[in-house]
Amino acid sequence: MPHTPGPADRAGLRRANLDLLVRMLRERGQVSRAQLAVHSGLSKATVSSLVGDLARRGVVRPAGITAGGQGRPGELVELRPAAACGVGLDLQVDHVGATVVDLTGEVLLRRRIACDVPSSGHERVLDLLADVLTGVLDDVRARGGWVVGATAAVPGLVDTDGAVVRFASRLRWREVALRDGLAARTGLALDFFGADNDANLAAVAEHDAGAAAGLDDFVHLAGGHGVGAGVFSRGELVRGHLGYAGEVGHMMLDPLGPWCSCGRRGCWETQVGLGALLHACATPDDPVHDPALDPDARMVLVRARAETGDRRTLDALHQIGAALGAGAAVLVNLLNPAAVVLGGYFAALPEWLVEPVRSEVAARVLAEGAGGATVVASRLGFRGPSTGGAVHALRRVLDEPAVVPVDEHAENTANVPEGMVAP
Repeated sequence: MPHTPGPADRAGLRRANLDLLVRMLRERGQVSRAQLAVHSGLSKATVSSLVGDLARRGVVRPAGITAGGQGRPGELVELRPAAACGVGLDLQVDHVGATVVDLTGEVLLRRRIACDVPSSGHERVLDLLADVLTGVLDDVRARGGWVVGATAAVPGLVDTDGAVVRFASRLRWREVALRDGLAARTGLALDFFGADNDANLAAVAEHDAGAAAGLDDFVHLAGGHGVGAGVFSRGELVRGHLGYAGEVGHMMLDPLGPWCSCGRRGCWETQVGLGALLHACATPDDPVHDPALDPDARMVLVRARAETGDRRTLDALHQIGAALGAGAAVLVNLLNPAAVVLGGYFAALPEWLVEPVRSEVAARVLAEGAGGATVVASRLGFRGPSTGGAVHALRRVLDEPAVVPVDEHAENTANVPEGMVAP
């Protein structure tokens, strides 16, 4: 006897179809209902009903009329900018910040506040982060937008289920309940907040719309004061047994090397982290060590010196490139990715780092042709973790668009007949 879908089945199917249309609009931009029906395999009536639902929620809006073709012209629809937004919160050694991304993938705004995070203590830092978040939420609301959630990018071991920072050596944080702390300070619901390792979130951003877009297998290396990896395999983020995969900066590559912030010697990040670069390229009293400078400003100084042929800077970059390539080769031998994406400060210096890493990988990887792995610079650099946090927060809407509340002001666009534009 054939199965007749019940209410739960129909509701689940509708949610899945809404999800499908939102993702198609995100990828394709302006599309007509007829085109949505063709590409989705849904009937025109079903598409019209789903578009009406999305319009009532303010997620889509009319975008003009299709030109040419046979029959009457069709109305184009598109995602409404700022209709649904995600916030990525950034926690680094020298600053806190936030990035807001909307459903179209547009970065609406960024905020950053300089802060000595290790010395400030986590309570003070959470106060600052809550202030930054409150400010960007007000800004988004002023633009007529709605924020679905916020995900914090943290350089350390993160329990993603509870949004608890288990250990972040560079921040000097251990067992910090980030979700609870931010919810208490902002009055927002606990499920508004998430947290993940910063390298993981940077990899999410690269996979979504960066140098790794379209790749199912890649390693993203986030170069900052520490070094972490976000690993994608078969299109999914690799987390490991307890979710702590990717701490490649603590591979011991030199047993007699310098002490690391984790308390061990010879970790890879002591060779290729931002501190190693700055130490190698400048004396302690050099302006590049000024803690008031954000990482982007420091890279401007380093780039300028490299471009003018400063010998100390070039020697430092050569040293970093060789050590970075040696570690990357270990990862390529282990994982056989299609690409190694250099993010963070590595992405700010591609002319001096990409080729040395490629050479080391080619020389050290057992498989012919480095197993097909390429080495590319990130398109996002230092912005990757917070952008990835915003994209991660947006997944709630991408997975279930019906979470967006109905917008009473959008009602008049919900049932506009095909071929007409709402006033």
